[in-house]
Amino acid sequence: MHKKRNSFVEGPISPAFIADAIAKHQSKTDIGAHQIFLGQVRKDMIHEKEIQAIEYTTYKDLAEDIIAEIREAIFSKYEITCMHIHHSLGKIEAGEICFFVFTSSKHRKAATDACEELVERIKKEVPIWGKELFNESSYQWKENK
Repeated sequence: MHKKRNSFVEGPISPAFIADAIAKHQSKTDIGAHQIFLGQVRKDMIHEKEIQAIEYTTYKDLAEDIIAEIREAIFSKYEITCMHIHHSLGKIEAGEICFFVFTSSKHRKAATDACEELVERIKKEVPIWGKELFNESSYQWKENK
């Protein structure tokens, strides 16, 4: 069993954080493939209003328990060597990164398939709520797709 991790970060996920995660794997010479998914806040138009940011919240204990279950299932299903999951909490402006998933394996297919399933399962199963902010007084709750 892999240890439970802290999957949440306050604020946006910086390019430096992503680059550092990649750089840390250079010494792991049994890895032949990495797959990365980056989720970015879009400036969509909804009902003639433009999204300025999304404010993410969660119930951390429950969310981390579900993420730990998903991690175990993915490690059991695919021959991957590493898996990293990071999701933002708080207000994330349009254009900023809010979701970072990184999988590694000996071969690309396992890394790619594991990453894709991770993203889909997290979006569907983990209680993370996003409030789409149009301006200071207008918002709506985001629907995960």
